[in-house]
Amino acid sequence: MATRGRPRAFDRDEALRRAMEVFWEHGYEATSMSHLTAAMGISSPSLYAAFGSKEELFREAVAYYNDTLGATAAAELRERPTAREAISAVLRHHAVVFCDPDNPRGCMIVLAATTSGDDTRSVHEYLAQWRMALETDFRERIERGIAEGDVPAGADAAAIAAFYNTVNHGMAIQARDGADVKKLSSIAEGAIAAWDGLVGQVA
Repeated sequence: MATRGRPRAFDRDEALRRAMEVFWEHGYEATSMSHLTAAMGISSPSLYAAFGSKEELFREAVAYYNDTLGATAAAELRERPTAREAISAVLRHHAVVFCDPDNPRGCMIVLAATTSGDDTRSVHEYLAQWRMALETDFRERIERGIAEGDVPAGADAAAIAAFYNTVNHGMAIQARDGADVKKLSSIAEGAIAAWDGLVGQVA
């Protein structure tokens, strides 16, 4: 008598990638469990067994987004020789990837949960922390620039970081609304051109 084969294990990273795309495209609240199971190719019991809940899956999907699509920006901030070059590289990179036809437009971290009700407040707050993380990374890179001498002493690192994080958010929203690479690149270059004036402001 033939024995039944073991069920094929699903690829967790591939399942996370597909969940990421659904949350990114539709937002947390509008994404249903049926959307997720269909995209991930698994049953509801398998999803709950692997990830616990919709919110836990979302949190893992955001972390996956940051570890994969967010890795280039992190590398630019770490490896470029000056703070100006580092932040410029991030904005120029995002001008392109926010319009990548192979992914939903914009940025998942910026767009996937911008509003909340009582039952989704923890999701909104979780994503807000991620949105602020880039601002923190910008500030720390500017502070490094001050220490290394490529940013004037006394420059308001927090204010400069907040400005560039806000530009980044705006670029993501523009991309979701249909802006092309040319338009986003123009926005990025305008923000980069403001660098000298911004670093000349004393905290």
